[in-house]
Amino acid sequence: MIMITGICCSKKKAEAAPENGCIINGVNTCTQASPRIVISLNDEGQTIHSFGASDSWTTKFIGKWADASKKNKIADYLFSLENDNEGNPKGIGLSMWRFNIGAGSFEQGDESGIPNEYRREECFLKPDGTYDWSKQAGQQWFLSAAKARGVNKFLGFPISPPVQFTLNNKAYGLANNHLNLKGDKQDAFADFLVSVAKHFASSSTPFSYISPFNEPQWNWGEKPSQEGTGATNAEIAAFIRLLGPKIKAAGLATTIALGEANQWNSLDGNNSDGRGDQINQFFNPNSANYVGSVPSIEHLISAHSYFTTCPNNDLITYRTNAVNKKNAVDPSLQMWQSEFGILGDICGQLNGYPKNTGIDYGLYVAKVIHHDLTIANVTSWQWWLAVDTYNYSDGLVYINDPAGGYDLTAMKTDGIVSDSKQLWCLGNYSRFIRPGMVRVNASLSDVNDPAAAAGSFMVSAYKDAGKKQFAVVLINMTGNSKTYQFDTTNFKPGQDMISYTTSASKSLQKKVNNTMDIVLEGKSVTTITGSYQ
Repeated sequence: MIMITGICCSKKKAEAAPENGCIINGVNTCTQASPRIVISLNDEGQTIHSFGASDSWTTKFIGKWADASKKNKIADYLFSLENDNEGNPKGIGLSMWRFNIGAGSFEQGDESGIPNEYRREECFLKPDGTYDWSKQAGQQWFLSAAKARGVNKFLGFPISPPVQFTLNNKAYGLANNHLNLKGDKQDAFADFLVSVAKHFASSSTPFSYISPFNEPQWNWGEKPSQEGTGATNAEIAAFIRLLGPKIKAAGLATTIALGEANQWNSLDGNNSDGRGDQINQFFNPNSANYVGSVPSIEHLISAHSYFTTCPNNDLITYRTNAVNKKNAVDPSLQMWQSEFGILGDICGQLNGYPKNTGIDYGLYVAKVIHHDLTIANVTSWQWWLAVDTYNYSDGLVYINDPAGGYDLTAMKTDGIVSDSKQLWCLGNYSRFIRPGMVRVNASLSDVNDPAAAAGSFMVSAYKDAGKKQFAVVLINMTGNSKTYQFDTTNFKPGQDMISYTTSASKSLQKKVNNTMDIVLEGKSVTTITGSYQ
């Protein structure tokens, strides 16, 4: 336990009778008015697997830009673990990278039915059945850039089967809830995914995971705007039972990451349309759609955090319901949050359109991450568009055309690179909470109600038991600064704690703290790092 305890008394009495507990570590508890940060190092939660983001839509062009310095600047923002000369992080140190395995809508051009070429993707599989591994070259550049900066977890995800396998010969789904895949092409689609995994297994960036379905609860053919297909739980289960043995037979270390539900309540909600209640459907041995024993399946289920974030009571309830269902069906099942960005209207407070990269949007992202980690107990947290070219708020790194506008054609070959508070507030977690660290219980002595905390002050804590290091993330949603007291009971004697703050004027700015008074700036996210005994 890291906390401050003691019996309040006068300073004179405290000095005379320190055995009463009035003086602790040289601090007179009577004069100490600041609320406390309380951390229980032995009260452990989940082990963190990764923080990630996807390459979707933009990197196919940006990865082929002639200006290598701009590409490397983007890669540093996303993946770097290095610091500048003042000790401030150069990037957010993502530990997993998602690679979108395209379905071939890009080669179809306008015939694809997807209006925006940025949302079309190339396919490694050619119509004659051979493979062209030079495809998706821009995306492959970012794979290599991630690897060069220390990322070693990669996930490949198709959001449609190759167009030659689909019922409508398109990469967008049907106007119903069924999988857009010809009945006689089930094996071919599975073989395609195995071939892609085998190819990358022989490279420096092997796919640790294949995620075969993405948001199957949506009917992607109603208003085609990107690749994607719906699917029922029964269709998903049937395909997983086909894919798993093929992956194992190929001798691949790749495993299947199942889920990518459109939102949290698709994991525990009703199954009236055959696409809900996915925890029970896929991981209850009594379910007809049980796949928990399929070879090469990872013991996890993932969901996306869209549309389940406000008001604050709902933010908590959606995640509580999902984790309760998981614990009832299989307590050992991991949960991932595998896609998020700022979309649509957020209870009238924020909006995806137009683009806003300010601190209010970064704080919102931090608040969602906090609840996904502390309520849903996710082991991995992943973002959607890592690099965004749109006048929208769902990116981490942003691109404008060379004139500063949103000319998508011009941005195919060059552009202006900029960061966002979404990037850096995610970095308050991803840069310091490294794979293998364990979440431990943390609380603030003056904030007890979770819904109230979501609108004011939040804390979560993580430890590396091997290195005896910790990271504590504190969020101040209010416009006022506030001081908390951090106790030194379990700390190495004489050590300084280092904090990294993201606010309206700072982006993971480093500060050495030689006092246990932690000042949280108004509207900020602060990560505190140090060592414990």
